Amino acid sequence: MPRKKLLIKRDRVVDAKFKNQLVAKFINCMMQKGKKSIAQKIVYDSFDMIEQKSKEDPVTTFQKAIDNIKPLVEVKSRRVGGSTYQVPTEIRMNRSQALGFRWLIGFARARNEKSMAAKLAGEVIDAANGRGSAVKKKEDTHRMAEANKAFAHYRF
Repeated sequence: MPRKKLLIKRDRVVDAKFKNQLVAKFINCMMQKGKKSIAQKIVYDSFDMIEQKSKEDPVTTFQKAIDNIKPLVEVKSRRVGGSTYQVPTEIRMNRSQALGFRWLIGFARARNEKSMAAKLAGEVIDAANGRGSAVKKKEDTHRMAEANKAFAHYRF
C-alpha cells in the first residue's frame, strides 16, 4: 500500500468467449509459462465438455463449482509462548477465490482422464455436484478450523 499516492484498482478484463470476469481470472490461473492461448483452449474445451455432459450452461456450472469449493475459514500457525497453535481465521473473498482456483486446478491435474480439458471438466462437474477432491479439501479445511476454534482468541 503506497504512502502518498492513492491505490487505483484496474478494471477487470473479461474473457473473449463468455464475457465473464471469473472465467478470465481462471484462465490466467490455468496459464503456465505465459502461454495464455493454450490455457484458453483447455478451459474452453472443458466448458464444451461440461455442456455436453451436464446439458447446462457451463459458466453457471463453473460458478456453482467455485462457490462449492471456496473456503470460508482457514487455520494459520501462531506462535505463543514457545508453542505453536493453529488459529482459525476468516478469509477475504479474494483469497478464498484464489484457494478455490488453486485446489480446482491442482486436483484436476491429478485426475486420470486423457486430456487436461477432460480432467478439468470432470473436476468442475464433480465440484458443482458437491463431490470430488476439491470439495473434500474445503471440508477438511473447515473441519480443521472447527477443531481448533478453542484457539480463536489468539487471532491476530
